[in-house]
Amino acid sequence: MSGTILGVIADDFTGATDIAGLLARSGVRVSLRIGVPDAAPNGTSAFEVIALKSRTAPVQEAIDETRAALAWLRDAGAHRFFWKYCSTFDSTAEGNIGPVAEALMADLGTDQTIYCPAFPENGRSIFMGNLFVGQQLLSESPMKDHPLTPMRDSNLMRLLHPQVSKPVGLIDRLVVAQGVEALRDSLSQHHADGTSHVIVDAVANADLETIAAACRDMPLITGGSAVAMPLPALYLADGLLSADAPKQQLHDLERKTIVLSGSCSAMTNAQVDAYIARGAPSYRLDPLALSQSGPQAVLEWLTQQDLGAAPLIYATADPAQVKAAQAELGASNVGALIEDTLAECARVARDAGARRIIVAGGETSGAVTKALDVTQLDIAVEIAPGVPWTYCTSGGTQIALALKSGNFGREDFFTLAQNKLDTP
Repeated sequence: MSGTILGVIADDFTGATDIAGLLARSGVRVSLRIGVPDAAPNGTSAFEVIALKSRTAPVQEAIDETRAALAWLRDAGAHRFFWKYCSTFDSTAEGNIGPVAEALMADLGTDQTIYCPAFPENGRSIFMGNLFVGQQLLSESPMKDHPLTPMRDSNLMRLLHPQVSKPVGLIDRLVVAQGVEALRDSLSQHHADGTSHVIVDAVANADLETIAAACRDMPLITGGSAVAMPLPALYLADGLLSADAPKQQLHDLERKTIVLSGSCSAMTNAQVDAYIARGAPSYRLDPLALSQSGPQAVLEWLTQQDLGAAPLIYATADPAQVKAAQAELGASNVGALIEDTLAECARVARDAGARRIIVAGGETSGAVTKALDVTQLDIAVEIAPGVPWTYCTSGGTQIALALKSGNFGREDFFTLAQNKLDTP
């Protein structure tokens, strides 16, 4: 079978590159669209990913955008779909994970789906319905202080229940460990009981393989990116994916680079510190100063830098600094100031010759891709689990973009990313 097989809808930009990168491990070409395309589908890939900026949008807006993405993917020929959200289940009591899932289920005419945000390679696991970040419960991890979606509960059933209108259930690790048929039987029993929303435990990649195998014929799967990783091999075995599907290619681009960090996650803090410690030129954005004087100072600094040295511009700060700035200016105003400034820095750097742009933070990634007028990305080499390099056209020239979720990657991520892209 040819054409688009799997249509993925992601609720933010780094989440989209995350799942696209894991699907691209199969070697098959993966195409990522920034927002719902205006044009009708044409020349689509076997795996099409649409990146939205809906994670913290008003619920109805998120639903409307996601339904539009679903319609485009169905027109592209996709007959299986994946709703991708963060592996830390970022949401509020109102949504957007549950309401969007129910809207997709209604459009697809299905009355059951699963929820599995586990990503063992990045320390995200689910046991007895509770989400862990490393060895910490979600509610005890740095995510408890997230500036937009603070996660104060670790139990996925309790988190999901107020977001949906139909019953929520659990298939625990003890069932998953029994294999594919046991998992299918449990899903069937939940269906007979009227349970539409099923949390599924996973603590290791073997669990994800079991879950993907059991659920691969579902019209809709929801979760973090890792549960989608086994799907290409399963589709190949089922005859849905051709063995000679187009492969990815590397491109040789100039090494001029800019690193932009808007994330305030604990891991990005460490990555920024490590990068500065190795001697990289750096400039820290102060939201209070930006509110008073605008971005001119950082733009002047940027124009004086040697892009061959891959300078860093960052707004990364600890939770206390973030809260102080939000108290002075308002949380949404702080976010907008940082995103708009880093987006302008990306455009100026591109015009100055940067052909490799590394971005940390989901909201920042969305702002940067918009500023660069990027509408489609081809997935390339993986830098870290869930973080690939991508190729795109911006300002009439080809560039490489790395869009990193705040919590992903090792402390040396910014250096590693630059080394990974070099053609052997």
